[in-house]
Order: sequence, then structure tokens, then C-alpha cells
Amino acid sequence: MSKYPPIDNSGTEIPSNHSANPHITDLISRRTLLQGSLSLAVSAFLPGRLYAAVAPAAKSRLGFEAIAASRADAVQVPPGYTAKPFLPWGTPILKGAPAFRADASNSGRDQEQQMGSHHDGMHFFPMDAKREAQNSSEGLLVMNHEYVSPLLLHRSGPIVGATRPTDQVHKELAAHGVSVVHIRQNAQSEWQLIQDSPFNRRITGMTLMDIRGPVRGHAKVQTRFSPAGHQTRGTLSNCAHGVTPWHTYLAAEENWAGYFTNRDANPPREHKRYGVSGISRYRWESADSHNSLYQRFDASSLGKTPQEDFRNEPNCFGWVVEIDPFDPVSVPQKRTALGRFAREGIVFAPVVEGKPLVCYSGDDAQNEYLYKFVSAEPYVKATAGGHLLDKGTLYVAQFSDKGTGRWLPLDVNDKEFIQKAEKAGVVFADQADLLLNTRLAADIAGATKMDRPEWGAVDPHTGEVYFSLTGNESRSPLDVDAANPRPYNTFGHIIRWRPQKNDHTSREFTWDIFLFGGTSNQLQDAKGKKKAQGTGGDTQFSNPDGLWFDPRGLLWIQTDIYGSQLAATFGNNQMLVADPRTREIKRFLVGPVDCEITGAVMTPDMRTLFVNIQHPGERSRPGHYTSNWPDGGNSRPRSATVIVQREDGGIIGSAEPAPAVPAPKK
Repeated sequence: MSKYPPIDNSGTEIPSNHSANPHITDLISRRTLLQGSLSLAVSAFLPGRLYAAVAPAAKSRLGFEAIAASRADAVQVPPGYTAKPFLPWGTPILKGAPAFRADASNSGRDQEQQMGSHHDGMHFFPMDAKREAQNSSEGLLVMNHEYVSPLLLHRSGPIVGATRPTDQVHKELAAHGVSVVHIRQNAQSEWQLIQDSPFNRRITGMTLMDIRGPVRGHAKVQTRFSPAGHQTRGTLSNCAHGVTPWHTYLAAEENWAGYFTNRDANPPREHKRYGVSGISRYRWESADSHNSLYQRFDASSLGKTPQEDFRNEPNCFGWVVEIDPFDPVSVPQKRTALGRFAREGIVFAPVVEGKPLVCYSGDDAQNEYLYKFVSAEPYVKATAGGHLLDKGTLYVAQFSDKGTGRWLPLDVNDKEFIQKAEKAGVVFADQADLLLNTRLAADIAGATKMDRPEWGAVDPHTGEVYFSLTGNESRSPLDVDAANPRPYNTFGHIIRWRPQKNDHTSREFTWDIFLFGGTSNQLQDAKGKKKAQGTGGDTQFSNPDGLWFDPRGLLWIQTDIYGSQLAATFGNNQMLVADPRTREIKRFLVGPVDCEITGAVMTPDMRTLFVNIQHPGERSRPGHYTSNWPDGGNSRPRSATVIVQREDGGIIGSAEPAPAVPAPKK
């Protein structure tokens, strides 16, 4: 065995919440949870305030035949639909870019010009996005690339020793980030890449970025690269995303902490609370060229001042990155007022002219929190832009057992927060210091620890907010609470809330649990009575992750099932559709072996659905592949987008027949 630790291939966040925050047990009695069956406690804590009584719809809005779970190495969709792979990892997207080599022998420079790895959050921007936003045949497809699997990214896997080959490190950095791709339908309604388009762009782990908002220029982001603390290089671990009302793309930085090493005896709190440790995930800091582009991943104190080393480099990550896809020479902006954590994505409440902008995020790690940001300035369509994300108030959620909740401000000028900080013996020098330590501030505020908050979605008709809680196997029976009612939560659930008086700026809300993951056995008590709304039989699922509402108000749910659950019960990861009005749910898509289903968006006419298939064959190693999707045969598996359409050209998911093609005029 090598004396050098193997590269972490999982891309997961290491739990780092060691705060004493209870799981709402200051609000409910643990004795209540421990006496009698858990099912009784669950039913007692599900108020159902949002939909107290749901009458069956006269006609189902899910107009397709549900498909069965599967372990096949293929993408499966309902009868009458097609699913075609598109833009797999390595596809050349820039003019003159080299072709992908099946043996993965492309260089790091090649990778900078090709589609990145592990496709994730995604949005389709119609070419007329800043006008009518109705063009359904041409647009910019923008997507995140969350992480890399070095065993597949390189021809024979990664070389790890006292140093790493610089080109391997460069290729891994280049495969991260964001791709902006100009696509268009041809006369046969087939989607094609416009490779010579000036809009095509790769944003990587090396791209120059501006730091904006309260943290800009702060002493804790000053580095050897940017002594003034105004800029940094790259964006990493971009998972879900967001789309602003002014049609820019937001890439959220999720599991970034594991990319760095800090071997100091006493790391600062802005490293420790996020899980920066002595071993980095990919060992980029050991690149044999000793270039600062790679050395920066060593955040140890190596110089006399922060301007002489990269001790503050991790503080430049964990933010939301704003990208204008229609301006290919624009510099991406890291919006620090939104807080710093392992953010899964960001979702906006419906905008109201003249009212503040509101958006929500989840911190994707076990026992972390849900956040809300309210802009200081009102939203005005004519002048709206990224400046609205630079000033405002960040809040963290606290859920009660009564089906209510409140947003707690994380603000150094808020009297209640100041008192809590003083009681905890914690001092924040200013708001920038607080934002750099968002998790610590949330600990102090008394936020509710959640079961891995991941994607969010807002119902376009009701304004209700939905968040997936993918699971939390570390939650003990003593720590269950109303919003997270299952110990050792293997299967996850979806929570939703409605702001008081439908005003998203309100600090009060009501909530309920929309769906539980698991089989029908996990959803019944000992007497066979249903204890909570969930699924079973042909619609059972586990570990909800990606969420997206289509314009009709149907909720698309994507799963990230892991471990033995895949083969034993649930099959490959999948995408389901739910009707929030009736809780009817159907399975729509199943992915290939070892993949995660993530990222979903439609064209404005709802006749094309884009879905991302991430890390198929995740357990593969060179020459031994557990999946050969999408190329088939004995090929190396590649993440890719899938284009889903109805064979008759109709609206995705609808029971309505496609409109007849008008006869040509004589």
C-alpha cells in the first residue's frame, strides 16, 4: 500500500457541525418522542397546515404511463418518449477544440475547451431571454460540473506520490466549473451544438473571479494572488444552481472544503467549522510544477503574512458565483452577502416590483441549516442586477413542533443576535467576519439542524417553498424532531413552507412535510395505518435531491440513492413527477448504473426536457467499468445531458395530444 493517501473519489461533504444546537428539543419533549411508537410522534408533528384536506383531482395532470424501477445500464422513459444523450464529458465546445479521446488521454489544456465532468445543475436560457423569453428552438444551455472521478478522468487513473503530475492536476481543475453552450434545433427538431458560437465558454477551477459584497477586501480573503482581497481564481464543487430574475446564472459552491489542506496546529474557525483538514481530496497542492495556481490549495501558514501565502484561499470559496451567459468576456462575481457554506443551490421567491428580492438556500451536509436572503434594495425590473445580491439580510431557519417557524437574522447589528453571541462568548469583528463564518453564526442564532438540505424549488402558482432533505444517518432517536422525525434517516423527505401572508420577506412561516422517501413498509405503523404521506409500490423512491417546478406547477423530483439501497430495493436513480395539489406521484425516468439523476429544465414550450446524468459507473476503475453509458460497448462511462421529447412532439408529461401540424398554404 502506498504511503500516500488515496484520492477521495466521493465528492461528499464531511460533517462538521459539532455545535450544541439541539434538534428542536428545546421546543418539544424528548419523552414524547421516546414513549410509545415513533409513528405516533410523527403523526403528531405533521400539522398539515398547507393542505389540510386534499380532494382528488377530477383528472390526473400526470399524463404518462409510469415506468418501473430498473437496474439496466440505460436511460428509460415512458412509452411514447425518446431520451437521447447530448454533450457528454469531453465534447469539444470551443472553436478548434480537440476531440474527446475514448482512452481519456486528452490533456489538461484540451479539457479547458471541452465539456466538464459530472454534469449537475442546469438552465436553458432562450436566446430572447432578456425580451420575451419564448424562443424554444435556440438558446444557451448552462450547467455546473460538480467534481471529478480521477480513476476515469485519466487514461490509467491518477498518479499520487510525493508530487502529482501537473497536467493531471490541471485537467482535474479544468473539468470542474461551468459550461455555457449555444444549442439550436435543426429542421428535424434535433438539438445540435453550435461549436463556433462566441457564446460558448468554459469557466473552470482556474478562471479569474471578482469578490463582491461585504467580504470584498477583507483581511481574511487577502492572498499572495490578490493582496487587496478583491479577486480569486476559480469556482469548485458547483452542484445545484440558481437563475436570477435578470437572466444570469448562479453557480453554488458546495463541497469545496475538502479541496484544501491546512496543517497548522490551530486552524482558524473559518476553516475548522467547514471541515478543512490536513489532507486534501485531490492533492492539487503537490503538483510537481510548484506553480501557485496549484500551491494555493495548501492553506497552511507558510509565510510571515497572508500576502505571502494562501492561508486565506479557502475563504474565497463557499459562495454563490454569478455568471452572465450572454456576455462571454464578463468576469464571474462571487456574491458574499448570501453567506458562505456548502451551498447546494439557490432559488428565488416570485419577484414583486418595488419589494425586496428574496432567495433561499440549503447547506448540504448532515445537521446543517436552511437560509434565506432578503435584499436591502427593492426589485425594480428596469434596473435589476447583481447589485441586489450585495446588500441585504441573511437569515437562518428555526422550525417548531407546531407547524410554524421563524427566520433568525444573522446580523452583527441585530440586538437579539448580539446577545446570543455575547452569551456564547463569540465575537464577530464586522458583518464580513460573520459571513465568512456563516455556519458558526447560525449555530449561535439557534437554527434547526436538518437532514441534509439540498435542492429547493418554489411553486410558481402558490409561492410555497419546497426543499429536499436527502437523509441523515447520524440523527439518533434522542435527536428527532418535528421537521426531521426519523432517526437514522436513510431515506430522506421533502419539506415545504408558506411564508406568513404569502409575503416572503416575513420572518414567520408555516410548514409541513410533503413526502417521505422509503418503501411502504417504512411508511406504516405496527397496525398498518399510514403514519405519513409517502410512496410505496411502483412509486417508491429514496433520497430526494434535485427539485424543479415546471410552469404548470408539477414538481419534478430527482434522487441520489447511494450504497446497497440501489440494488436491494430502489433500482437505479430516477426522476419522478408529483402533483402538489393531490400528492399523486409517478416515476418518469430511470438512469443507468451507478449514476445520479440531477438537473432538469424545459424549453419554454415544454416540448423538450433536459436532464443530467451524473457519474454513471461511479464504482468503475480503469479497464473495469460498471457502466458503459452513453457510448455503449466496452466504453468508459461519461456524464452527459439527456434530451427527452415526446415522439408526437407534444408537451412533456401531458396527456393532451400534440397539436396537429397545419397544412401548408396553397
